[in-house]
Amino acid sequence: MQFISTENAPAAIGPYSQGVVTGNLLFASGQIPIVPTTGKVIEGGIAEQTTQACRNVGAILKAAGSNYDKVVKTTCFLADMNDFAAFNEVYSKFFIVKPARSCVAVKDLPKGVLCEIEVVAEVIQ
Repeated sequence: MQFISTENAPAAIGPYSQGVVTGNLLFASGQIPIVPTTGKVIEGGIAEQTTQACRNVGAILKAAGSNYDKVVKTTCFLADMNDFAAFNEVYSKFFIVKPARSCVAVKDLPKGVLCEIEVVAEVIQ
């Protein structure tokens, strides 16, 4: 296994890795809308938070030698399912190849954020 760590995505806020590559797959930990340079949640609503979470995912993909086009599965968590349409609008700009996906509403997310995104992606050999 190869453990992925990049300063271009938020540091882990617990005992876990940003991502792990095994074989030709990356398993990325869930990314919330924290700005890596400040360590703070981005200001704004669901659109801004989704954009930042997607950018954080992108940084981990890049660090692992992958990209958005190689994502095979995402799991998305929303604090409020009423944000589903606005979330999808932003999400669809990053995940153009339409990977398999689960999207659920949860009671709470870390730091009170509105969304979290985790991915499984093929690593480019």
